[in-house]
Amino acid sequence: STDEIFLTVKGIGGHGALPHACIDTTLVTSHILVAMQQVISRRADPTKPTVLTFGKIASVGGATNVIPSEVKLEGTFRTMNEAWRSRAHTLMQQIASGVAAAHGGEADLHIAKGYPFLMNNEVLTNHFREYAVEYLGEENVVDLPIRMTAEDFSYFTQEMPACFYRLGTGNKGKGITSPIHTSTFNVDEDCLKVSTGLMAHCALSELARN
Repeated sequence: STDEIFLTVKGIGGHGALPHACIDTTLVTSHILVAMQQVISRRADPTKPTVLTFGKIASVGGATNVIPSEVKLEGTFRTMNEAWRSRAHTLMQQIASGVAAAHGGEADLHIAKGYPFLMNNEVLTNHFREYAVEYLGEENVVDLPIRMTAEDFSYFTQEMPACFYRLGTGNKGKGITSPIHTSTFNVDEDCLKVSTGLMAHCALSELARN
């Protein structure tokens, strides 16, 4: 699953040399950030893969000698269990509010709920692996480890038995090796022939099986 986290910490800004006259939002935010990591390290079941990452922090009006009145923090939360996902949202709300209040500040936490977790049906996935080996050869079929990236195909997997697989689109011989989300990403268009043939073979094989 993938959720976006937007936190705004509010306090009293002022001169950096007079912190006793302020409520230091930067300090409060840092405490919240560290405390939220306890959701992963101490509250998450180790059998339920979970990631909490903060990628952006910015003050509103701060400077080297100015304590800002607001600090904004943005991140992502990902897991593979819907019950734990909901529980974690509650814990993060409690942590943000509690830590901010303990320091005399306020915290406004908004969690934008995104894609659910992607669940490959075990039986169907085993069938598709078998079909892929038939079509591509054992040496061209790779079992991938669990990944904490997200995919909108997950909505289908919540409603019906499904199998999500990845198709290799690179070609070392042609120098096409850059990963996705890079400025040099490219696709060997020969993969389009492979992909349509593989999907047709899998679909027809599963129909014949049933």
